[in-house]
Amino acid sequence: MAIEAVNLKVNYGNKEILRNINLHIPDKEIVTIIGPNGSGKSTLIKALSRCLKVTEGTVNLYGKNINNISTKKIAQKMAILPQVKNISADITVENLVSYGRYPHLRIGKRLNMEDKDIISWAIEKTGLVDLRDRHVATLSGGERQRAWIAMALAQKPKILLLDEPTTYLDVSYQLEVLELVKELNKSLNLTVVMVLHDLNQAARYSDNIFVLNEGEIFEWGNPENIIRSTLLKDIFRIESHIYRDEINDCPYFIPYKVI
Repeated sequence: MAIEAVNLKVNYGNKEILRNINLHIPDKEIVTIIGPNGSGKSTLIKALSRCLKVTEGTVNLYGKNINNISTKKIAQKMAILPQVKNISADITVENLVSYGRYPHLRIGKRLNMEDKDIISWAIEKTGLVDLRDRHVATLSGGERQRAWIAMALAQKPKILLLDEPTTYLDVSYQLEVLELVKELNKSLNLTVVMVLHDLNQAARYSDNIFVLNEGEIFEWGNPENIIRSTLLKDIFRIESHIYRDEINDCPYFIPYKVI
């Protein structure tokens, strides 16, 4: 099991955000977390990656309590891309990607030839070879997101956590990023955990889906079990028609009424 959460609870001050969270994320799968705004999706991603201290419970990374693993060792196994990413305006794609090697460097050491080869590999894997010398600030939304994913790949992680990777992107860029994520999952056996707002995209690109509602896991399962009219009504307050995407072999829905 790549990640396991046991009886997880997270508070912000006196406000309870997550409670009774128990989940298992199998190795080499794409798992998506969905839920209404304010349900705790981003908080869960932060808790699973130890970016946020949990109030109660345990997160295990490959069977080991994540609190007993050094930050450097966690970064060698897990890469996380948050929603908000701040960098200097003059940084190039190659420089950004090179940051992914820092968890592997010894104190005071510089990038060696192996590190530089991995950086080049990550740039090539994400289709950014022709853009490696461009400033990240000059890239399109999709190109910029690919650059951040390349940085994460340079960490050589086993797990990639993505918090709303398609937010603010046009539809074409959304598909570009999700197709890249799918390809990386298949070609590198990379475990992916991501938060998505678009439920049809979650159905298309996920092996399993966790549904959060009011800080708890309401339900989980494969897209066939999750994308159904009763759940969409109970959790997202919409009436919808469910259809079958024969090309991508997954369900999809069209909402027609807000409850």
